Amino acid sequence: MADDALSDPNSAANPDSKSDTRPRERDRPAPSRIGRIPTYGLPAASGAADSGFDSLNRKRQRPKYYPGQARPKRPAGPGTPPPATPQGSAAGQLRLSIPPSQTANKPPIAPAMAGSVPGQPQRKRLKLDDDPFGSVGDYAGSFLVKSALELSAGYDSNPGRTFQPKGLPSYVIAPEFLAVSDWERHALVADLRGSFTGYGGSLPQTLDGGVNPAPTNVDRPDFTGHVDGRFDVSRDTDLTAQARLRVATDNPGSPNIQAGLARYPLATTVGGTFGFDQRFNRLQVSAGATVDRTSYQNSTLTDGEVSSNDDRNFNQYGGVGRISYELTPAVKPFGEIEGDSRVHDLALDRGGFQRDSSGGYAKAGTSFEFSRLLIGEVSIGYAARNYIDPRLNRLDGLLTSASLVWTPTPLTTAKFNADTQIAETTLAATSGVLVHTYSFEVDHDFRRWLTGIGKFTYGTLDYQGDNRSDKTYSLEGDLIYKLMRSFWIKGTLRHDILDSSAPLSNSKATVVMLGVRLQN
Repeated sequence: MADDALSDPNSAANPDSKSDTRPRERDRPAPSRIGRIPTYGLPAASGAADSGFDSLNRKRQRPKYYPGQARPKRPAGPGTPPPATPQGSAAGQLRLSIPPSQTANKPPIAPAMAGSVPGQPQRKRLKLDDDPFGSVGDYAGSFLVKSALELSAGYDSNPGRTFQPKGLPSYVIAPEFLAVSDWERHALVADLRGSFTGYGGSLPQTLDGGVNPAPTNVDRPDFTGHVDGRFDVSRDTDLTAQARLRVATDNPGSPNIQAGLARYPLATTVGGTFGFDQRFNRLQVSAGATVDRTSYQNSTLTDGEVSSNDDRNFNQYGGVGRISYELTPAVKPFGEIEGDSRVHDLALDRGGFQRDSSGGYAKAGTSFEFSRLLIGEVSIGYAARNYIDPRLNRLDGLLTSASLVWTPTPLTTAKFNADTQIAETTLAATSGVLVHTYSFEVDHDFRRWLTGIGKFTYGTLDYQGDNRSDKTYSLEGDLIYKLMRSFWIKGTLRHDILDSSAPLSNSKATVVMLGVRLQN
C-alpha cells in the first residue's frame, strides 16, 4: 500500500506532486484525476517580477499599503519546498484567532477602504466638490428647490442721494427662491429675488431748496421674478414662454421724483413672452411676441394730498427675432432685431406732451466659450425711438451689450457686464433717457471658506432733448466668511457718486452693512 502511494504522482506522500502541493491529512483521500485537464510545465508569467510587464503583456504593479498594514509574504518560486507544517494541527495549517493580514492592536479594515487591500476591488475616487459651501437645495417632487435669506444692517450716509446729505441707519431683507425642474423632456424654471431697504428715521420735508427733492420716508422695495418654460415639440423644435414681474421705485436722485413726496410711489411691470426655437443643423432661428404693462402707484404728498401718476402708465407690444449659426462648438455668432410700440393710458402727460412712441433695436455679436476660461456673449448695435408728438426729438444711440466670465485661476473669477436701455421720463420737452451701464467684478477665494469681492460700476444717463447728462460711479467691496453651507457672514462697504450737469444735483453716499445669509 505504501509503495502504491509513493508511485502515485498526485499522492500527498509524493513531494514531487505538481497538481496539488497543499499538505493534506493522511486519512483524507487524494482528489480524483478523472475529467481533469492535465497541465505540464510552469504556467505563463509565473516567474515574472512584481512590476513591469509579464509574458502575457499584462502590466504588473506593486500593491499599495496603508501605514502599519501587514505585507503578505512573497510566494515561493518554482522548486521551493513547501513550508514546514507544525505538528498537532488538525488541518495541517496554523490556525490563528485573527486573520494574518491584521494584528491584535488594529481594528478590521473599514468598508470605506475597499480597494486599498490586495484582493479587494478598486474604489473609484470621489470628485472634489467645486463649491463645498454652496447651496445644495432640496427636492420637491421633480423640482430642485433652493432658497436663501439675507439679513443685514448698517448705515447709509445719504439715503435720499441729495446734494446736502443726511445719514440714517438702514437694514435690508433680501429673500431668494429658485426652482428648477428635473425632467427628461421639457423644462420649467422659477427665479424670484427681492429686497426691502428700510431706514430707522425720516428725512426733512425739503432738502436743497427743492432742487433735488427726496421723500421723507425713503424706504423702498425691489423685486424681480420670472418663470421660464420650454416645451419640446421635437428634437429640433421648442416652444418657449416667460412670465415676468418687476416691482421697484424711481432711483434716489432721479429728476422724475416729485417734490413734497411722503414716500416713493411703486412702479409695477408685468408681462410675458411666447415664442419658439427652431434648429436646422447648425442654424438656429428664434422668435417671440412680447407684451408688458407698466403702472405707477399714486403719489402721497406730505400735506396729505394724493397726486395721480396715470400719465406714466403704458402698455408695450412688440416682437423679437434672432438668428444664430454655430461656426464651431466654441463660437456662435448671431443677429437680433426687436420692435415695439408704447401706448399710454392718457394721450397727454402732465406737461402736455404725447408720449406714445414706437422703436426698437438691431444688434449683432457672438457667444463663445474658450476652454472654460473665457465664456460669454458680446454684441453691438443701434437703438432708436420715435414719438408721436413732433416736439419730442427722436431718441437714438449706440447699443452695447456684453456678459463675460473670465477664470484666470481656479481661485479668481472676473466678470464684465454691459447693458443699454431706453427709459421713460417726466421732464418736459425731453424724449427719454438713454442709459448705458458697465460693471466689472472680481471674485477671489483666499480660502475655500473666505471670499473677497470687488465691484466697480459706471453708468451714463443721456436725457435727449434736455441739457442734463448724468454719470454714476459705484465702488463696492464685500467680504464673505462661510461658516457652513447654510450660514454665511457678509460685510459690505460701498461708495456711490452721482455727477450731474444739472446744478445742485450731485450727490455722494457711503454705505456700510454687516449681515448673514441663510440658505439651503
